[in-house]
Amino acid sequence: MIKVEKLTKYYGPIEALRGISFTVKAGEIVGMLGPNGAGKSTAIKIITGYLQPDGGKVEVDGLNVLTHTREVQARIGYLPENTPLYPELSVQGYLKMMADIREIPAGEQQARLSEAIYATALTEHLTRPIGQLSKGYRQRVGLAQAILHQPKLLILDEPTVGLDPTQIVEIRHLIKRLARHSTILFSSHILSEVEAVCDRVIIIMNGLVREDARLAELAATSNAVLVLQRAGVNGVENALRGLSGVKEVESVRGTDDGLSYRIVGKTEGDLCPAIYDLARKNNWPLRELHRDVRTLESVFNQLATVE
Repeated sequence: MIKVEKLTKYYGPIEALRGISFTVKAGEIVGMLGPNGAGKSTAIKIITGYLQPDGGKVEVDGLNVLTHTREVQARIGYLPENTPLYPELSVQGYLKMMADIREIPAGEQQARLSEAIYATALTEHLTRPIGQLSKGYRQRVGLAQAILHQPKLLILDEPTVGLDPTQIVEIRHLIKRLARHSTILFSSHILSEVEAVCDRVIIIMNGLVREDARLAELAATSNAVLVLQRAGVNGVENALRGLSGVKEVESVRGTDDGLSYRIVGKTEGDLCPAIYDLARKNNWPLRELHRDVRTLESVFNQLATVE
């Protein structure tokens, strides 16, 4: 659905995008993650045809964005970070105006409006002026206009900024429902939002793609965590180091009498079965044994510390 090749963009002497490349397949929910100023919004503006790159190529649904801009924009639903709404208009009046702008045929408008209103749960607010709505419902109106024309690609730029926890959960559920019919590119600098919504993540830092992987792949690690019920068991570290595939063993004393070990593996294999057999053989007082999992936060922070 999206193909980006060696994309560059300058703002004067500042290189906002430094030759980034990535693809998004049809039906995916992909998170574009990065700190403020990383280049996320610049990439989105280029993909949507609102900004021209200085170099590189972008295709959406097989069409070159530069040479087929209007055709590409007709396939995209876009919710920018600050949705341009008209506070004096009613919800119904605004969505009708957007349907006209999108050139949805008159015979199809009623069905399209009903579908978008139902999907975003705006039924009880149609006659209210947009300016009287809460931030969460204004976001819903923005989403409704983005999906009116049943786009193949839905681009959401920071869709949960400024929402309260309840509204954030509602928007998450809505995004997942929308993904049944559209490919979704979800841009955010909030790690928990990307983890909650997306299948795959593209991390951009300083105008470069620093990571592009499925969340499950990022979380996977060969490391294991072993927790014993009490300290003072002899020979544990040496025994663990003697296992095949173990690179390093780190011990951390807990707040109680227990003792934790983090076993770092040399390869991608699962060390837990071998560690369990060793613990049982030596009658260690086992409390817990599990495969260590990296969080998106730990991956992000690790990338941020590497030049």
